[in-house]
Amino acid sequence: MAPHEHAGLLLIGGGGHAMVIAEAAIAAGILLRGFLDDDPAAMLNAAAPRLGGLAEFETRQNGPVIIAVGDLALRRALIHRLQRPSTTVVHPSAIVSPSATLGAGVFIGPNAVVHARARIGDHATVNTGAIVEHDCMVGLNSHIAPGAVLGGGVRVGPDSLIGLGSRLLPGALVGARSVVGAGAVVLRSVGDGETAVGSPARTIAR
Repeated sequence: MAPHEHAGLLLIGGGGHAMVIAEAAIAAGILLRGFLDDDPAAMLNAAAPRLGGLAEFETRQNGPVIIAVGDLALRRALIHRLQRPSTTVVHPSAIVSPSATLGAGVFIGPNAVVHARARIGDHATVNTGAIVEHDCMVGLNSHIAPGAVLGGGVRVGPDSLIGLGSRLLPGALVGARSVVGAGAVVLRSVGDGETAVGSPARTIAR
């Protein structure tokens, strides 16, 4: 293994989401070591070299890592394989309140806002331009998609996806492994394992 591979951040994944995280890391002054992806043709432009496939995950954990795949189920499986704490990446254009709490492996995207006393769980994503208002709680491995807005005191359970441009009104509750569709407006709650769409949001699948 080349000496430079022992330094810098290792990204687990080489697709579009990984490219977004790689560019955010570079903008924040974080050195990149490379990435792992099963597709031998995967590339992060000139951001970082491909160092192998996901089968090499355990043997490559000799430095800081971040899970950089978009699929929540695959992310969850990779979380269970982690042998060391993950690195959190915050784009320099994001605004994070000093009273907010960010877990390990969190990604905060460009122009995202995390307000006072919000808590973002381990390996969660607050993507480009998303807003997490005061006193919200975002669970482990959940993804707040670009442009989504969580009003004050919203709770999002683990492994959930809050879709593009959706709105969760203050105090709304979203359960574990749930999906809020793009543009949906959640007035009160979405149960565990439910998919809700529309305005106001209604459950269409469990």
